[in-house]
Amino acid sequence: MVSQRDRRNGSAVARKLSTPDADNAPTAEMPAVTENGGEEARVRSIPEAAVARLAVYLRVLSAMSEQGATTVASEELATAAGVNSAKLRKDLSYLGSYGTRGVGYEVAVLVAQLERILGLTRQHKVAVVGIGNLGHALANYGGFPGRGFPVEALFDIDPDLIGVPVGGIPVSHLNDIPEVCSERGISIGVIATPPPAAQTVADRLVQGGVQCVLNFAPVVLQVPDHVEVRKVDLAVELQILSFHVARRAENVGNGMVVR
Repeated sequence: MVSQRDRRNGSAVARKLSTPDADNAPTAEMPAVTENGGEEARVRSIPEAAVARLAVYLRVLSAMSEQGATTVASEELATAAGVNSAKLRKDLSYLGSYGTRGVGYEVAVLVAQLERILGLTRQHKVAVVGIGNLGHALANYGGFPGRGFPVEALFDIDPDLIGVPVGGIPVSHLNDIPEVCSERGISIGVIATPPPAAQTVADRLVQGGVQCVLNFAPVVLQVPDHVEVRKVDLAVELQILSFHVARRAENVGNGMVVR
């Protein structure tokens, strides 16, 4: 999944070429928790890649907390998150959290810090546009509300779907996107439509005050600078996996050890 900051650069490839190290590619400044009082402070920018890993750390730590863990060593957390300890410590340093030598990190404190830095101290209402197979799955997924992302609105253009409840929410018409999103305070829009409809949907979401878009349509959306877009292209992800499969097969054919 990539961020559509490529709307300014033309493509994710162009962004890669202009930014050799993704771990040093900055996002906008984000609030962090200070060590001495828990108050929000403006800190140096957090790289996009690090933000993604912070979300992984939060998922792992939440699971540990549910199992009764109160502290965690950096090595244990790094292993569970699939990163090395040095990268973990660097990522957590953006929060102002360095842990305690010989003890590690307090799980509850770190969870609170991560939730604040990721903006999860309040709910973000979600609208799903395009109630096909993918849209149905997203609308019915029970994991979103518990993580602070309740689905509050559904949209489609199929007259047979309008007014039909999906996941307990009646489907509205695409033409009603601006009004419904504004009335319900939708902050995140999920586009699961065919490619030709995606830009029109994005325009209407923006008109309704939506600030962030998760786009499953394989197109580059044009949106105002204040709107953040994340693109999920499943075909591209499969092609990347295909590359790794082909590379391993080639290495095996050449007598190389594949790890």
